[in-house]
Amino acid sequence: MKRYLGSKKVMRIYLDNSDIFDGKPLWQELFKKIKEENLAGATLIKASAGIGVHSELHTFEIWSLSQKLPIIIEVIDSEDNIYRFLERYDSMIGEGLVTLSDIDVIRYKSVTKGRD
Repeated sequence: MKRYLGSKKVMRIYLDNSDIFDGKPLWQELFKKIKEENLAGATLIKASAGIGVHSELHTFEIWSLSQKLPIIIEVIDSEDNIYRFLERYDSMIGEGLVTLSDIDVIRYKSVTKGRD
């Protein structure tokens, strides 16, 4: 697991759960590409409220049949791997925000042995 430790980058892709790519949820298609590209890992964060690019409030309403809620895909890997991913798949994101920040990975544990 040593390859995951040290100075890395965290990429956050801000979307909403109604974003579609080729008729499928965009977040699912991005996760497939993240896995195919062997990025270190990704997490999907579902938010209960947010203000989007058009300054619209997106929030959970219990009585609504259709919920347009913000989601964040967070990926931690090397800067080179993240930029390579973005070069290949940025066109999938029709509307959204992508950020990149420095991060220090100080611990990464796995029960799988022998994979350093």
